[in-house]
Amino acid sequence: MRKRHIDTESPTAAVNLTPLLDMVFILLIFFIVTSSFEKAEGLAINRPDAATATSQTPGSISITVDDLGRIWMDDQVIDPRSVRTRVERLHGEAPERSVIVRADRESRTGILVEVVDQVRLAGVHRVSVAASPAPRQETQRPVPRNE
Repeated sequence: MRKRHIDTESPTAAVNLTPLLDMVFILLIFFIVTSSFEKAEGLAINRPDAATATSQTPGSISITVDDLGRIWMDDQVIDPRSVRTRVERLHGEAPERSVIVRADRESRTGILVEVVDQVRLAGVHRVSVAASPAPRQETQRPVPRNE
């Protein structure tokens, strides 16, 4: 019996990429829709300027002190004595979070110090006070005085 030689080479096989691209776009849309974004608080304050101001990571616990001395957390005015318990609860849910205290330029320093103290008593040691970057100032040369 003689073996027959069959030509096993077929034309170049092509891979259809359309289903792969469909799946990539579906996954992209899914992740965009299900992602959560950090929402900035709606309270407008005039933060003080600081030359050493740096940006902090999102996901921090935010406390705001307005120009009237009111303390805001989660879009609610709270009593200064409840800052500690709220921060303890939020910090217990996510211990890696830091606290950012945003104080209005016109707020009293005593209230800011009290808020920072309550946050530290709650066990959070990564506390930052928010400030706006200071405008760059040119180095000023002393003006000679005529005597």
